[in-house]
Amino acid sequence: MKQHYAITLLLSLIANLALAQEISLDPVTVTSSLVEKRASQTGRNIAVIKGEYFQQLPVHSIDDLLRYVPGVEIQARGPQGSQSDIVLRGGTFQQVLVILDGIRLNDPNTGHFNSYIPISAAEIDRIEVLKGASSALYGSDAVGGVIHVISKTFAARLNGATDGNALQKTQVNGGVSAGEYGLFNANVGAFVQRNKLAVSGGFLSNNASGVQQRGIKGYFHNNTASLSLSYAISPNWNVAVRSSYDHRDFAAQNFYTVLKSDTASEKVKMSWNQVRLGYQKNRTAFSIDGGFKSVQDTYLFNPHSIANSSKSKLWQGLATLQQGITSSTNLIAGVNFQQRNIRSNDRGNHTLNQLAPFVSVVQNIGENFTVTPSVRMDWRESIGTEVSPQVNLSYKKAAWQLRASAGRTIRDADFTERFNNYAKKLVTGGSVGNPDLKAERSFSYEAGADWFLTSSPAAQLKVSGTFFQRRQKDLIDYVTTPYAQMPRKDNLLPTGTFGLALNIAEVNTTGFELDIQSANTISDNQKLLVNAGLTWLDSDNKSQIQSFYLSSHAEFLANFSAIYQIGGFSVSVNGLYKKRAEREASAIEASVSKNYFILNAKAEYAFLKRQLGIFVQADNAFDKQYSDILGSVMPGRWLMGGVRFNFAK
Repeated sequence: MKQHYAITLLLSLIANLALAQEISLDPVTVTSSLVEKRASQTGRNIAVIKGEYFQQLPVHSIDDLLRYVPGVEIQARGPQGSQSDIVLRGGTFQQVLVILDGIRLNDPNTGHFNSYIPISAAEIDRIEVLKGASSALYGSDAVGGVIHVISKTFAARLNGATDGNALQKTQVNGGVSAGEYGLFNANVGAFVQRNKLAVSGGFLSNNASGVQQRGIKGYFHNNTASLSLSYAISPNWNVAVRSSYDHRDFAAQNFYTVLKSDTASEKVKMSWNQVRLGYQKNRTAFSIDGGFKSVQDTYLFNPHSIANSSKSKLWQGLATLQQGITSSTNLIAGVNFQQRNIRSNDRGNHTLNQLAPFVSVVQNIGENFTVTPSVRMDWRESIGTEVSPQVNLSYKKAAWQLRASAGRTIRDADFTERFNNYAKKLVTGGSVGNPDLKAERSFSYEAGADWFLTSSPAAQLKVSGTFFQRRQKDLIDYVTTPYAQMPRKDNLLPTGTFGLALNIAEVNTTGFELDIQSANTISDNQKLLVNAGLTWLDSDNKSQIQSFYLSSHAEFLANFSAIYQIGGFSVSVNGLYKKRAEREASAIEASVSKNYFILNAKAEYAFLKRQLGIFVQADNAFDKQYSDILGSVMPGRWLMGGVRFNFAK
C-alpha cells in the first residue's frame, strides 16, 4: 500500500509543479534528425536532461541519472556505476544505442558495457533520450531508442570571427561525499571558454568496500577521467578533440549466472579518443568525426577458475553533410564506417567491418507541418546488407504538437552472442555463443501528442502521451538447451546444461507512455522542478520459448525526480515503481519480486551565494530489498553526507 500511496502523492504534486525561468520544456535537440530543431518539431518523443542535474539530484553515476528519466528502465546489477543494462520501450539491453557527441559507444564485446559512458559528469552539457526506432540514421542497436550524451566543449558556440563580441566563461564545480560501507566518492570538473577556445575536463570516482553478499562483499572502485577541447580555426572551421579513461573494478557475483559457485569479480578498463573537424557557412555544414575505443575486460568467475580476458576495439569514421536547400528544406547525408575487433581467451579472435551510407530530408510544409523521411543501408562483412527506412511526422500549432513515426530497425549480434565460450578448452555449462545468428529485425510505429501549457516564462508545463508498437522477428536470446541439442559440441561437457544464443521467432511489444514535465518559479527565491513518467508495456512472445532477457522488462514503470529550492535550502528526490514478471533461483535463494518501490533523498544547505553547500543523502531510503537481475541483489538503505562547490563567472 505504501508504494501506491507514494505514486498517488507524486501525481498530486504535478498539479503544482514549478521551476526556474531558464529551463525550457521545448529545447533545441539534434538527436532525431542531426539538424538543430525544437523538440516540438521533430515528430519524436524526446526527453532532455541538463548536466547540472547530476550535482543537484541524489545520483552517483550517469546510469543513476538515467534511471529516473521518464520512460527509461535501468536494470542495475550493481550500484554507483558498477554495471547496468539500459532498456527503452520493452526492448533488450542490446537494443538501445548510446552516443557521445555524435559517435557510437556500444561495445563490440557485449551490450552489458553500454552504460560505461567515458565522460566525467562535470563535462556533460545535456543528455537527449530519443525514444523509439532510429536505425534509419544510426543503424544497428537503435531499436528501443538512443541515449545521446552531449558535452559542453563539443556543444560550445565558439566566436571564430573578430567582431569584438568576447565570449568568456569559467565554470568550476565538484564535491566529495562519504558514508556507510566504506563509501568515498569524488566529482570535480571545469569548463573554460575564451572566445575561439573551449576546454573542459573532469574526474568522477565512486568507491566502497560494499555490502556483504552471499559469497563476497559488493565492493566497487569506479573511476572516470576525461578531457576535451574545441577551437575555432576560422569563422567557418572548427576542430574538437576528446580523450578519456574509464576504470571499473567491482564485485560481479551472479551478474551473469545463477550458480552457487559464482562469486565473481570483474575489471573493465576503457580508453576513448575522439576528434571532429567541422565546417559551416551559410546553409552548408560539413563534419568529419573519428573515434577509437579500446576495452580490456577481465572476469574471474571464482578464485579457483581461470579468468576470462577479452580486449575489444572499435574504430569509427563518420562524415556528415547538412545542406539547406531552401528555407523550408534541409538535406542530411553521410556515411559511417566501423571496424569491430576482439581478442579473447574465451571468445577467440574476430574482426568485423561495416559501412553504411544514409540520407535524410527535413521538409517544413507551411508553418505547422514537418515531415522527415530517412533511409540507411548497412553493409556488414560476411553477414550481408540491411536497409532501414523511416518517416517522422510533426504538426505543431499553438500549444499542441501531434506526431507520428514509423520505421524499420535492425540489431546485429555482438561478439559474446556469437562466440561466447568458443575458445575455452572445456565448458561445463553456462551461456554459449552461436556464430550463425541472423540480425534482429523489427518494424516500429508510434503516434503521440504533446501539450505545452505555458502561462509565462516562469510557469511551464508539458504533458506528452505516446502509443507505440514494435513487431519483431529473429530476436536473439539465450535458451536453455541440453547437450544433445547443441549444434557444436567440440568443447562441451556431455553432462552439462547450456544457454544457447538463438534467434527466437517473433515478439510483439505494445505500450503507452505518459510523460509530465514542469518548470515554474514560485517566488524570487523559491523554485521546484518535477519530471515524471508512466509506462505500460505488453510483450507477446509467439514462440513460447523460455528465454533469459526477453521477458525481463517492466510491465509497468513509474519513475520521477524532483528538485525544490527555497533560499539556500534545497531538497531533491528521485524514485521508481516497477512491476514485472516474478523469477526465482532456488540454488542461490534469490528471486525477482513482482514489484518494488524505491526512493532516494538529498537535503542541502548552500551559502556564499550558493557557491558552497553541505548535504546529507539517503539512497533507498525505505530500505527495500530488491533485484533488477535475478541473483544480483542491490543494496538496502545507504546513508552518506558531503560537501560540494560551484563557481561560475
